[in-house]
Amino acid sequence: MSWSLLPSSPLGSSPRKHGDRYIPSRSGANWSLHFYSMDDSTSSPRQKQKEDPWGNGKEDSIYSALLRNELLEAEIQTVQYRKAENQTAGTPTKNLFTYSPITKRWRPDDGSEIAPYALSPISNKSQTLLLSQQKPTKKIPQVPFKVLEASGLRDDFYLNLLDWSSLNIVAVGLSTCVYLWSAYTSQVTRLFDLCDEGDSVTSVGWYERGNLLAVGTQRGFVQIWDVDAEKKVSTLEGHKARVGALAWHADQISSGSRDTRILQRDIRALPLQSQRWLQGHKQEVCGLKWSPDHQLLASGGNDNKLLVWNHSNLRPVQQYANHKAAVKAIAWSPHQHGLLASGGGSADRCIRFWNTLTGQPLQRIDTGAQVCNLAWSRHGNELVSTHGYAENQIVVWKYPSLTQVAKLTGHLYRVLYLAVSPDGQSIVTGAGDKTLRFWNVFRKARSQKESGSALSLFTRIR
Repeated sequence: MSWSLLPSSPLGSSPRKHGDRYIPSRSGANWSLHFYSMDDSTSSPRQKQKEDPWGNGKEDSIYSALLRNELLEAEIQTVQYRKAENQTAGTPTKNLFTYSPITKRWRPDDGSEIAPYALSPISNKSQTLLLSQQKPTKKIPQVPFKVLEASGLRDDFYLNLLDWSSLNIVAVGLSTCVYLWSAYTSQVTRLFDLCDEGDSVTSVGWYERGNLLAVGTQRGFVQIWDVDAEKKVSTLEGHKARVGALAWHADQISSGSRDTRILQRDIRALPLQSQRWLQGHKQEVCGLKWSPDHQLLASGGNDNKLLVWNHSNLRPVQQYANHKAAVKAIAWSPHQHGLLASGGGSADRCIRFWNTLTGQPLQRIDTGAQVCNLAWSRHGNELVSTHGYAENQIVVWKYPSLTQVAKLTGHLYRVLYLAVSPDGQSIVTGAGDKTLRFWNVFRKARSQKESGSALSLFTRIR
């Protein structure tokens, strides 16, 4: 007598013997055990999200390639993007769960890529993938997001009539008046008018905290105004000609004049007690900028010279005479200590870079146009320049490669004035066409939060 351990199939399937229990066949389900790239028609909602203006919508491909490297040993080192589809080059067709006859083990003499004491949890191929230039060139809007009329804005290369405060207020000097524009409310306010005094505005400069505004005048005065109270705090005398450049250092104001001198004064003390004269230029001083650590002051003049001053000398500690025209455009790098950029006028047209720690010249680039202003990005190693004769344009440069990231046009006359927003993302430019134009040129870096864990050993190394 024989016994059957399995009943006959109720669905009429083949009476195959499978053991002591019934296990249904799931081959019809056709489950996929492969990684594969999905077509655009089946893309997830996350992949179909609208890309931001800076072109960050392709990070999923990098992450997908990283997973393939670690799980499938795909050895992908670069990601190639396509316009019609978002697929990654080198997509493997290997099953996720397969048995391998060879087991890789690390030995100190075989040169394996994964060491038992490696600091990184990922392979060298994946590290190369992450370190490679995966991000496409960012897209900078070619048109300004705001345009304001500025009738009375002087077409004078040697003046500095525009500044943007830390409180998000733009100050502009228009003939005999100073006007304020609030970026929060878009409200325009006239701060004062020098018409009754027979004077006009030649420069403006915000105090670092944003509540005081210094104003240079045609007659050689420097007026300090409390913007909140709309009241003049003091009038500083001393210059014998117009004041075209201003620079703040804490409570000290530095002013450069057509009388060829630079005057430094502390607004908290009496002028005669705190004033300090710096004599080095032979013609009008048209550019002044303090270094980020406030230890050095750079000045540019119509004598084609760039001078560097410190706190302990009345004579310049460094002199650069490589420019062939007036030096108005000056900018200190916030990323590299001692790096200074300067631009020359219409007879020079060059942007030059200097190492003020050693006094040596670095790089130069001929822009083909008069360099009116320079400003570094706070969030990346980029530089923006504005130009006059013969191309009235705005150019964003990548440093140190000095490649052009973007070229912006729109002003009809030379772009003489420039100021950067307090968040470091936007700029405002002024030109002889009597307009102020606001542009988005710099991208704000993502905030990087440091771990506060006691186990993060590397964050505590000093």
